[in-house]
Amino acid sequence: MTKQNMPITEKKIQLSEIFTSIEGEGILFGTKTMFVRIAGCHLKCYWCDTGYALAMNSGNTYPINEVKKMIKDHLQNNTYKINFTGGEPLIQYEAVKDLAKFIKEELGLRTYIESSCYDVDRFNKIISYIDICKIEFKTKDSQAVDIKHYRYLLNNEIECLKTAIDNKKITFIKIVVSNSTSIKEFRELIEVIFNTIKCDDLAGFIIQPTSTINEPTVNRLLQFYDLVYPIYNEVRIIPQLHKIIGAR
Repeated sequence: MTKQNMPITEKKIQLSEIFTSIEGEGILFGTKTMFVRIAGCHLKCYWCDTGYALAMNSGNTYPINEVKKMIKDHLQNNTYKINFTGGEPLIQYEAVKDLAKFIKEELGLRTYIESSCYDVDRFNKIISYIDICKIEFKTKDSQAVDIKHYRYLLNNEIECLKTAIDNKKITFIKIVVSNSTSIKEFRELIEVIFNTIKCDDLAGFIIQPTSTINEPTVNRLLQFYDLVYPIYNEVRIIPQLHKIIGAR
């Protein structure tokens, strides 16, 4: 068989689920959203609430074209955006790129990604087809990675933040905090972020308390808030509102 006649292997994706619900996090909470949950995440955040989507073999394997059809067939009227979530979407960045391109060019809808931004090279591959970026910075106490790899993770998060802003995307930051999150570390993280970007570059800054596990007190949340507000007064403390109203 010549190279020209060799069959083309169809791209596939490991998908956890697709569903429509109410956005419960970030600056766009309350919007009707289709969630495309990508399977697989190598990070170890102890407060993760989607453990069922962490394994790479979780969910089901689909051809990309079948997932495009699923998105189109299940799309509801008045959907504000389509959210790539996980798991960790960057693990399957090629599939995310294909789907985001389809959503923008053929469905004409906003695309949104929420990611730990652990790999700026992968992030660069998809940014052209993403409209809204939630850049999530992990604190050391999250246990996302071990301490010796934390600086590498942080550097990639910073580079992804810069990439999103340079590409003029709607960009906001989310940091999950618990009762164990260090005030000193949080202050240092804020300094790194705002020494890298300008306040006008951001669409918002969300402090999200952990839910049901090691929850921070109100006084502790206000301490985190008070570290951000003098620099960037569009900071908000927002819990996972979908859990409060019983949405997925």
